[in-house]
Amino acid sequence: MPYVMDCDNLIDRWTNAGRFHSTFSETTSVAGTPDVAEVSVDDLRRILERHERVTVLDVRNAADRAEWFIPGSLHVDVHDALWANDPKALADFAPPAGVPVVTVCGRGRTSVLASRRLQERGVRSVSLRGGMQAWSLAWNVAPVRLDRSRAEVLQVRRTGKGCLSYVVGSRGVAAVIDPALDPSVYFDIARSRGWKISQVLDTHVHADHLSRARVLAESAGATVYLPEQRRVGYQHTPVRDGDSLTIGEAQLKVIATPGHTFESACYLLEGAALFTGDTLFLGTVGRPDLAAKADEETRNRARLLHGSLQRLIGLPAETLVLPGHTSEPIAFDARPIADRLDAVRERAHVLRLSEDDFVPLIVSRVPAPPANHSMIVQHNERGDLPDDPTLLEAGANRCTVG
Repeated sequence: MPYVMDCDNLIDRWTNAGRFHSTFSETTSVAGTPDVAEVSVDDLRRILERHERVTVLDVRNAADRAEWFIPGSLHVDVHDALWANDPKALADFAPPAGVPVVTVCGRGRTSVLASRRLQERGVRSVSLRGGMQAWSLAWNVAPVRLDRSRAEVLQVRRTGKGCLSYVVGSRGVAAVIDPALDPSVYFDIARSRGWKISQVLDTHVHADHLSRARVLAESAGATVYLPEQRRVGYQHTPVRDGDSLTIGEAQLKVIATPGHTFESACYLLEGAALFTGDTLFLGTVGRPDLAAKADEETRNRARLLHGSLQRLIGLPAETLVLPGHTSEPIAFDARPIADRLDAVRERAHVLRLSEDDFVPLIVSRVPAPPANHSMIVQHNERGDLPDDPTLLEAGANRCTVG
């Protein structure tokens, strides 16, 4: 079902460029097209989070839509028809009466054409500024219920990118694990709980998204903890297998899990929750080859990965698995992407394979690497960010294999 927004008091803003307020930007035109109002990613994110009435219409081609999309959005494959000025483009699209439409494309240009076409038919419509490229930074939050921990955990989800990060708080302090969003997001979350961010952790050197660990830690006056390695050039505190970190009254134990990368580690929160990064997902496992230079290196990583996974599935069955990514767009439903370890083991059949069976199967299923992964790795090893992260990060997550 599409998301819908009850916004009768906003409709006049959408159709009268002189009366726009905070929700919508100035108007935009494309290739001589009359001005069309835009909505920002952050405002659309808030609309969806509040479950207000709006129809989100994706006008990209089918292949692009299949890669990633806004949860709950509708799709009409009219990209080429709109640019060809086909009079039939969107002629059959009929949103619910009186419900405004947000059009979405890759970068916010075709969606302007779509909104103008709908407006000509009397449909209230605006364009998502920056399109799906900008939407890659949209996020939502889900609380994680833990019965056996003295800490509170919040899962922070980049809904379009599939990146999952975590804020773990206890007794007025917090740690952030695998930060993938602007530091202001984590500051606001921590502040709302009365926490001060004192620690920032990455599970490994990421290749699919830009880590915000260094910039967040510097802004918060916090310490960066990274698994021991010789790749990262900025100041941090290395952690090793068996180390423990204190977060208020809670303890976080380091478990070395090489395979996805040589330095990959998971973090076990008081035996109750396991932050698995890109090593273990809810139905599959991490790919072993992002930085591999040859097939033999990929096989070596797969062997390491098998050993690491066998170690993880030996943990208690009720341990809650909290992965670093998901391959599906994340709904605004406040439901954490998590499951018990015994359910994950049952779902992911590769976890039950011997090493001799696991390695060739995983190597044969490794998909194409994420776009721009080598440049992303270089930024993460330096701890810096480009001016516009979305230029490197846009697109679906490709860290899984199985």
